[in-house]
Amino acid sequence: MTASGSEPYPPAGVDLSQPSIARIYDYYLGGDTNWEIDRQFAEKLLTEFPILRPIARSNRLFLHRLVRHLTKAGIRQFIDLGSGVPTMGHAHEVADQVAPGKVRVAYVDHEPVAVAHSRSLLRQYGDEERHTAIHADIRDPEGLWKKIEASGVIDLEKPVGLLMIAVLHIQQLPATDSPVSEDLGPQLVATYRNLLPTGSHLAISHVTGEGIPAESAKMLTRIKTMYDNSGSPVIWRTKEQICDLFGEFRIIDPGLTWTPLWHPEEESVTDETPNLGDPSESIVLAGVAKKE
Repeated sequence: MTASGSEPYPPAGVDLSQPSIARIYDYYLGGDTNWEIDRQFAEKLLTEFPILRPIARSNRLFLHRLVRHLTKAGIRQFIDLGSGVPTMGHAHEVADQVAPGKVRVAYVDHEPVAVAHSRSLLRQYGDEERHTAIHADIRDPEGLWKKIEASGVIDLEKPVGLLMIAVLHIQQLPATDSPVSEDLGPQLVATYRNLLPTGSHLAISHVTGEGIPAESAKMLTRIKTMYDNSGSPVIWRTKEQICDLFGEFRIIDPGLTWTPLWHPEEESVTDETPNLGDPSESIVLAGVAKKE
């Protein structure tokens, strides 16, 4: 498999002995930057729970509406943490629909495939001065921030939209040689909140096991077992726990809600709404908060 640019696939450092969450998500969204080990894992879950595809699509469309909304509100810089493989419209494409040529985006991921493919597409897009793809670990906020600053794309003294979309329910565990084993998610988000300049927005979408249909709860139990056994442990937080991730930031309307319910008026006429019978079937809560 080869990217449309000059970089061979898989890039150096890619581990194909285990399925990758980023590549599995790409497969759910209909992308082609995935391998047999990813497709086999995904198909096992899709066979049991075909609703996973509409769930993934609903989360991606939340990202689209979010970027439109914040761009209209004057945000001109985005940092997308755990941005994944650029499938089904990335932030810079959506932002340019609202403010052509005015928005800058830094994509950050620890998955080599995601970074390599993002760089390839940005070269095709032809505006690498405004956008960048950075290989970094979300568990190292200060180091990650330095890489963003060094890119020259984002002015970290001005407001940014920090996107943490479907990334925090992947357990952020310490390095393998650390004696600590608890999830670092809340601590990491607090650090990122401190790094953000005043006027910035923090956006989070996160899987929850609270307030969902019984069949969805059964699905999450099965998913957690499979992901934990694959070496990519996950964690489902309650609505209160997800709200706590915003700290002292002011959560903007409509608050923390199911992905289909977050500013549906921002939906594009080209968006194909996922077939979810009830918003709670999305199993993902989404919200945005402002640092004032």
